[in-house]
Amino acid sequence: MQTGYYVATGGLVTQFNRLNVISNNLANVNTNGYKSDDVVIGNFEKMFKESRDNLPLDNNTKESSKFINRDLNKVPRVVKEYTDFNIGDIKKTGNDLDFALTKKDAFFLVKTPSGIRATRDGSLSINEDGHLVTKEGYPVLPKTYFIDGKLFEVRQNLEIKADKNGNLYQNGEQTNSLYIASFDDLKKLKKVGNNLYDFGKVQPIENSKNSVVQGFIEKSNINPVIEMTNLIETNRLADMYQKVMDTQMNELNRDAIEKLGNIRA
Repeated sequence: MQTGYYVATGGLVTQFNRLNVISNNLANVNTNGYKSDDVVIGNFEKMFKESRDNLPLDNNTKESSKFINRDLNKVPRVVKEYTDFNIGDIKKTGNDLDFALTKKDAFFLVKTPSGIRATRDGSLSINEDGHLVTKEGYPVLPKTYFIDGKLFEVRQNLEIKADKNGNLYQNGEQTNSLYIASFDDLKKLKKVGNNLYDFGKVQPIENSKNSVVQGFIEKSNINPVIEMTNLIETNRLADMYQKVMDTQMNELNRDAIEKLGNIRA
């Protein structure tokens, strides 16, 4: 059994998975509020040891493990994929309908056909119904939404002003406030389409104090130089694993066939 081939195959698949993550990061360099992803690479043996105590089963593998090729436990694989929620660059736009969040655990809430979702993209507009919406047309929720179920009602012909707490004013009068949500554990947020996050059954915490700046937009927190470096490194590792696989399957097999063919009975 050529265990080296299986180890190299696992390493190649791992690098392909990392390549997908890096490519997605680079594709979203200019996406407002986008947060970069990365992976942690480990092996089966490490994963087993970390999960053993959490399994509702007795450890009956000690004897049977003697018959397992333990080299296969060293096969690299993606142990975990995570999101970096650090704040991206805050860019001034001068647009009254652009809002940036200055706390990394703060999010706007929007109403989508799939339910309420969180987002960091504060590039908003006013639709024909007088609602504040995202570029995809999803209504942004006001602070009072979970009390009366009503969306924003703003007038397009009046200037909108906002304070650091997300309170909105028109003609000197407060109309409503942006619902700024935070979450106890950001790891529970799941990325979905259109730069949104699904928080499942986790209850958002209303926390808007000193977290909003008007006329600014948060850019993605992706560093293109670092991502390009990671891309080159990943491609090189993939090439290396491919060469190891070729060596295992081609050169070693060829040598074995040639040598066995020369053995005389």
